Amino acid sequence: MSTQATPGKYGFLIDVTHCIDCRACNVACSVENNVSMDSTRIWMNGTGVVGEFPELSSSTAPFHCMHCNDPSCVSACTVGALTRDHDGIVQYDDDRCIGCRYCIYACPFQVPNMDLDEKMPLIVKCDMCGDRLQEGEQPACAATCPPGAIQFGRREDMLAKAHQLITDHPDKFIQHVYGEHENGGTSTFYVSPVPFEELGFPMTSSTSSAYLNRLVTHGTPAVFGAAAISLSGIYLTIKNVKEESAEEARIAAQTAVVQAAEGAAAETAAIEAEESTSEEA
Repeated sequence: MSTQATPGKYGFLIDVTHCIDCRACNVACSVENNVSMDSTRIWMNGTGVVGEFPELSSSTAPFHCMHCNDPSCVSACTVGALTRDHDGIVQYDDDRCIGCRYCIYACPFQVPNMDLDEKMPLIVKCDMCGDRLQEGEQPACAATCPPGAIQFGRREDMLAKAHQLITDHPDKFIQHVYGEHENGGTSTFYVSPVPFEELGFPMTSSTSSAYLNRLVTHGTPAVFGAAAISLSGIYLTIKNVKEESAEEARIAAQTAVVQAAEGAAAETAAIEAEESTSEEA
């Protein structure tokens, strides 16, 4: 079973060195999805202010759905509310969602969230502004970002550009394109001047947990089948042993009865012979 999934059509490239923490992407997401700023599909991660005065610095980065090649949330969803379409976009159908939160627990990036303002909160997440893409427009966050920290285009182009930035400016970026291999690969890539764990980004395996889930579920029938065969063999062996033991016990009992009968007959014959001798005398 292959661990590789088909990469998506579109992708984001987010350059942390260009982010100025203006939150324009949050506002754009709020307007596009007609939700409050507390319920946007994008949020900010950052280092906070580090260093000693006057040598202070701070790095921030917008964070939203990574649109994984092999999304764990889709694998975990029991009702088909989360799906990955032919363009590689992880879509969400709130008409199907039952609020079970399995996707929240499954996502290594902690992306799906609950809209807690609702009486029956369901999941909310980025859908890459699918309606805008159909109109030939970019996602709202990328179209709005004033310093151009959020770029959007063909996935392969965004990934190639990320590597080119690192190659051209090795002293500016760490040697890591976040999102290229995380969780089996995604459609959202980051380049950063500081380690991603300092930005608060989750550190994940390069193998998608969705693949591991399939490995377990696909292997379960074989495991149970082998276990059933083994247990059946053990049962039949024990049964045969028990049957043999029962047969041996039955034969032993019959032998004992025969021997007892023969003993009784011999004893009776001896008594009769003794009585006959007494009468003759």
